[in-house]
Amino acid sequence: MTVVEDRPATAEAPQPRRVNPLWALLRNSWRQLTSMRTALVLLFLLAVAAIPGSYFPQTSVNRERVSQYYTAHPDLAPWVARLGGFDVFASAWFAAIYLLLFTSLVGCVLPRLRDHARAMASMPPTAPKRLERLPQHAAASTRPEDPAAAAASLARTLRRKLFRTRVVPLPDGGFSVAAEKGYLKETGNLLFHFALLAVLIGVGFGHWYGWHGNRLLVTGADQGFCNTITQYDDSALGPRVDAGDLPKFCMRMTDFEATYQSTGQPKSFLASVEVKEGNGTYQPADFTVNDPLRLHHANVHLIGQGYAPILRYTDKYGVSQTKIVPFLPTDAMQTSTGVAQFPDVNIDPKTNQRDPKLQVGFEGVFLPTGSTDGSATSTFPAANNPMLYLAAYRGNLGLDVGKAGSVYALDRGQITNGELKKVSGERPYALKPGQTWTLDDGSKLEFVGTRQFATLSIRYDPTQTTVLAGAVLGLLGLMLSLFVHRRRVWFRVSPAEGPDTGGSVIEAGGLPRTDYPGFAAEFAALTRTDTDGGPPGHAEEGTP
Repeated sequence: MTVVEDRPATAEAPQPRRVNPLWALLRNSWRQLTSMRTALVLLFLLAVAAIPGSYFPQTSVNRERVSQYYTAHPDLAPWVARLGGFDVFASAWFAAIYLLLFTSLVGCVLPRLRDHARAMASMPPTAPKRLERLPQHAAASTRPEDPAAAAASLARTLRRKLFRTRVVPLPDGGFSVAAEKGYLKETGNLLFHFALLAVLIGVGFGHWYGWHGNRLLVTGADQGFCNTITQYDDSALGPRVDAGDLPKFCMRMTDFEATYQSTGQPKSFLASVEVKEGNGTYQPADFTVNDPLRLHHANVHLIGQGYAPILRYTDKYGVSQTKIVPFLPTDAMQTSTGVAQFPDVNIDPKTNQRDPKLQVGFEGVFLPTGSTDGSATSTFPAANNPMLYLAAYRGNLGLDVGKAGSVYALDRGQITNGELKKVSGERPYALKPGQTWTLDDGSKLEFVGTRQFATLSIRYDPTQTTVLAGAVLGLLGLMLSLFVHRRRVWFRVSPAEGPDTGGSVIEAGGLPRTDYPGFAAEFAALTRTDTDGGPPGHAEEGTP
């Protein structure tokens, strides 16, 4: 009897490798961030985060509409502003989603690009031993050619159908013909992701090196402006842009034509301007809503229009002042509200002193087509029957205190504290073009006429072409990813049995790498034989 003595192992057991918890946390976080699921979630969040930017008016696009929103929703507007609702695309939370999505896409796409390059460089694998276990299978059939000739014929036919082929000799004297097709699916997938990265990069650099400004421009040669920051109603420069970097041009609007349907719906808008770029001369140009005026490093977009009444005020000393006052539309029929302020009036000619308590302001409603019943609502957006309903105020307008305020409304605080008093009675005074209103102190206000104005958005985005190219390439990549299918087919060519038989025996199998309902028909076309026993592949061309 042999006794085997248990002895302790002399070698020490391997100790588990210690991993720094912080490193493990960072590694796992990176893997989660760069996963496809996270990228899709971030892309969805970016789309959701952009919804407030289309629902709420944006300061960078139209500051006037933001002011109107404050007037219409005085309780809600401050909360929207605190959450960045009026500057969605410049808010910190939108930028955080944007940067996370960019990082996730880079970390997700680069490894896939490396794997795709390796797959493109590799050859299709040889035929499996059991072709009958594949989703598509063609039973063995005999051919008159010897195995080498049959394999070469099969390879030529498959290459004509854009398959990548590989012919491998087998130990039994036969050949394995492997073919693969559909690599453009992954190419399109990667193209889509790189195009999305191009769009994100374009948007980011466009924000850095772009600029925009809004300007309300009234028709007339005396109402032009030049491209300087001080002449914009509101503007924003990119972090890498200075005021001196703006292109030099001047513009004046000679005419504005608007046509409407019988229901009042807009039909067309056409702005006629004269533009001078650099040290050149003024040149005429036209542009519409969907066809902006393209200048050197600037595009001029038409985003709104309205009316500017011309008012002439003559104070009690007989001194007249004329102002062209834009009134902002409040509805589709161009019912507009506005204010005309005359702070430098009623100056005593003896002392040449201005009394702040004798400043005059007019606030009211302009109707392009006034109704016959006297209601303060326009019935049509064209100036068919212009009417102006005004209330007059006299006192301190509050313009000398240096406090920011709207140029389209009187300072309500001055009215509340009694510094500005209404002197026109309870009902507003109605004026038509050419009519004059005499106030209680003998001063007069004349409604001279109206001009039209256009709200212009002047923008420059240096990466606009990049974003457009990214969008087009992304669409192309998406189409390739959706409509191209990857699949493999194999043919095993074996020598026919018997010493004097000659010829070869061919068996085929096919495997779709992705869901492809048409693969069965394509495989049948590839394996179809002629009645005279010719080689397969004489059928019609297959799908890409």
